[in-house]
Amino acid sequence: MPRETTNPLTQHHETAVEGERGALVAVLVMVILGVAGIFAVS
Repeated sequence: MPRETTNPLTQHHETAVEGERGALVAVLVMVILGVAGIFAVS
């Protein structure tokens, strides 16, 4: 049995972390655009 087998639990956890990172980046971008919009309007 090769030692490089991927554990499904570990793989799922990594995918979940990547999804959380993507959501976090999306929220940050929205906040930055919102702040930039407020400055543009004022």
